[in-house]
Amino acid sequence: MDHLKVYILWLCFVLSAATALGPESNKKAEDSSDDDEKSLENLESETLNDPEYYNELTEAINKQIMSMQEYADAVSKTTRLLKKEEENIDTLDPVQADNKIGQMEYTLKLLRLSLLKQTEPNWMPPSKASNLQENEFENMEENPQDILDTLPPLPEEKEIELSPEMKEAKEVFEAAMVKLDRRSPDLRGAILQVKQAADWGYVPAKIKLAWSYIYGEGVELDVEKAKKIFEELSEEGNADAHAGLGFLHATGVGVPVSQARALLHYTLGALGDSDYAQMALAYRHWAGATLPGSCPRAMELYMKVAHKVAAQVSLSGGPAVQRVRLMDEADGAGSGAALDTDLIEYYQLLAERGDVQAQVGLGQLHFQGGRGVTLDLNKALHYFQQAAKTGNAVANAFLGKIYLEGGDGIKADNDTALRYFRKAAELNNPVGQSGLGIMYLQGRGVPKDTATAFKYFAMAANQGWVEGQLHLGFMYFGGIGVRRDFKQANKYFSLASQSGHVLALYHLGQMHAQGLGVLRSCTTAVELFKNVCERGPWGARLMLAHAAWRARDSDSAFLQYLAMAERGYEVAQSNAAFLLDEGSARAFGAAAAERWRRALQLWARAAAQGCAGARVKLGDYHYYGQGTPRDLDAAAHHYRVAADTLHSAQATFNLGYMHERGLGLARDLHLAKRCYDLAADASPDARLPAALALARLHAHSALEGLLESLSQSPLAFIFLSGESTFLSNWDLYLISALVGALGFVIYLRRPNQPVN
Repeated sequence: MDHLKVYILWLCFVLSAATALGPESNKKAEDSSDDDEKSLENLESETLNDPEYYNELTEAINKQIMSMQEYADAVSKTTRLLKKEEENIDTLDPVQADNKIGQMEYTLKLLRLSLLKQTEPNWMPPSKASNLQENEFENMEENPQDILDTLPPLPEEKEIELSPEMKEAKEVFEAAMVKLDRRSPDLRGAILQVKQAADWGYVPAKIKLAWSYIYGEGVELDVEKAKKIFEELSEEGNADAHAGLGFLHATGVGVPVSQARALLHYTLGALGDSDYAQMALAYRHWAGATLPGSCPRAMELYMKVAHKVAAQVSLSGGPAVQRVRLMDEADGAGSGAALDTDLIEYYQLLAERGDVQAQVGLGQLHFQGGRGVTLDLNKALHYFQQAAKTGNAVANAFLGKIYLEGGDGIKADNDTALRYFRKAAELNNPVGQSGLGIMYLQGRGVPKDTATAFKYFAMAANQGWVEGQLHLGFMYFGGIGVRRDFKQANKYFSLASQSGHVLALYHLGQMHAQGLGVLRSCTTAVELFKNVCERGPWGARLMLAHAAWRARDSDSAFLQYLAMAERGYEVAQSNAAFLLDEGSARAFGAAAAERWRRALQLWARAAAQGCAGARVKLGDYHYYGQGTPRDLDAAAHHYRVAADTLHSAQATFNLGYMHERGLGLARDLHLAKRCYDLAADASPDARLPAALALARLHAHSALEGLLESLSQSPLAFIFLSGESTFLSNWDLYLISALVGALGFVIYLRRPNQPVN
């Protein structure tokens, strides 16, 4: 080792001398003067006589020797490892071999970086001229990305190997979910399969069983059992279990209300990628409910869930979800409600008798689902095939869609799909034209041709077909076959989003979030992403809740609507509030004050999302003092918002009544008459109540005029004094009624005139 030190020392002196006597030094010597040479000699003599210099030099040499010894050890160790691996390379598993190679590459990277850090000998003092370069190198070393680049890639997450019992439980659970997705009438049998898988310890089955206990779906409603399952799984860190506990604490179902605990569980669930927790937390950030409003935070969470939804949606847009407001259905105004069973059977009878329109209509209902009809591709295929035999263009086009995508036991077949699409396109059907465009775009059954695809998409889009508009947006957005144009992409995505297509809404949200082709708008992006999230597979819960309500199971319907209300569904918020308002939900006991307080909160959330009926209910609650102290000013405010912004006839009528009586508003009969007239014009249902109110208003005005004229006559003392012998109070009521009837007749006979 002593010989090695001496050798290294002489090597250092040789390198120093070579540096001093190299070409660069010769150039400097030629340009320098004699005075510079003298000063340099003086400086060297002073340095050689300095004892501290020798100490620093010795210390630097020792460090360099240790560093080189470490390099030598590392090289020898690596050599031995390489020899061993060469000997055992044939016996190594391919995955293990890749890991070994990765480790060696990582070691070499570290060695390379270590060498780069010591490009200058560490026994030479730094010069002032190189300060800038050293600072730049230090900044390069502090760059986090450079450090991350040196790290080995993360190992791919491998699916945990399940035991034979868990594999069987998983198969049982998946079979049960297939039945539930098809909305099988054997609901109890499917949930029993879920319970069996949960008893074997399969976690997703436990989560599903817990929510079934909350909804009373296939099992007896038991919140305590659900709470116990959620608590056990949350201790293991399960995100969906945290989301379930967040729902219980937020709504006070089975536990006292605690918004702090709810936010804690929702946050933990959202971090664990639970879509329920992410939607609930995003809604609270968006609406400012129990949290400060934060549009960026809401957009971040909604974007995560929207990405999951968009990844699962087919080009057809997925199944339709019918949203029914119970208050409208109770009032007989549910025009978009589920079809009656007798009506469906009538259409089926017509279809079997050869009615083409009935066949096409039933095929579309079963293809998309909704309106009380289950999604069933096999039934859709049956009806479309019957209609296609007559040459119906729509039937041929949808047959092409079924064979293009396949599913539910139907095998995808490009050739069959192409044949049906061509028949429909020849009849100028936009669905067939769009289908041909997809096949040419993807090269399915035909050579890939983006120009031809663009032509067919344009033909379909010009006829207003949503899928043609959507794919034109895709082509402009990605520059596929055309020059990339974000404005054109935004145009076609906007047109497709008007039909509610999930993918159009999702890409439009991305464009608004990033400012591509449009001004960047967090608010617009959040609204679009929220719309996408609410079209996820969990949206089918709304129809299940409606079915429970029609089956007179109000508790199950209420809890299902309440769970969807936490996700931010406006229709679920108004329906849950409606069930509390009418007293059919017994989840919180029979105390009216508690029901009204909870209903008021739900009405307020639904009203903030633009529900006119909820806004009117807010006015009613403040007018009558239900769940809140009576406040006529607040009631008038809510009625005015519903009337002016949401064009509610009921709110306009209520404003007229408050103006007529001077309740919370200045008494003004002219404004009251105007409100009644506007209410009658806003809705046909308001015409009769408005006519009666106007008749009363005219009678009241006539009676006031009569009393005023009598007060100026000699008989005034008869009406003003309490000693009248021939006119009693009943007589005054009779006169008022007669005058009111006369005013009503005059009102009905008068021509309609615009209100000033």
